[in-house]
Amino acid sequence: MSFLVQSVRHVLRHTTQRTTLTGAMRALSLSPGMHQQNKPAPVVDVAAITKDQQKECQLICDRINQQVAKAEQGRLFAVVHLCGKQFKITPGDIILVEGYWPPTIGDEISLDKVLLAGARDFTIVGRPILEPGLVTVKATVIEKTLTHTKTHFKKKRRKQYMRINFQRSPNTMIRINSIEVTQTVDGTSKAKEDLSRRLF
Repeated sequence: MSFLVQSVRHVLRHTTQRTTLTGAMRALSLSPGMHQQNKPAPVVDVAAITKDQQKECQLICDRINQQVAKAEQGRLFAVVHLCGKQFKITPGDIILVEGYWPPTIGDEISLDKVLLAGARDFTIVGRPILEPGLVTVKATVIEKTLTHTKTHFKKKRRKQYMRINFQRSPNTMIRINSIEVTQTVDGTSKAKEDLSRRLF
């Protein structure tokens, strides 16, 4: 008799735990519950959503184009990809490019890999870079120098081995002359590229 009572208690204990756990899992799961699966999916008019989004995008593009046409955008900034690194720049900034780089002092260059550009009220983001000719970034190489001397010292104890090496790496300093939005934001016309001065 006591065996039957223990088995009944054991069964009752496990069934109550299972019901609480299944209820908890159902509340925590991301899949819809059993009562929600029989409902039909709501019908969404995709064309109306895209038309609304297109209207909103067009309004934003018109505002940006008006600001650029009237020169009310303020100080522009851009993020450019240069020699394997990304730099956030504004007109008048001086950036330092580490390592060997071919342009010489006085060269005027155009930085074409613009990842994003923006001003006080807007930001134009590329995927991954902006289309060529939309934003032009002009820069001038102002100095080519070497870094400070780095000392590499090696020694092995009790082996009469000691080496001292010195290293200086080349650096290039660039001044950003101008950042301009040359096309309308949603326009398809291509700006004329000056290939004689385009280096990078």
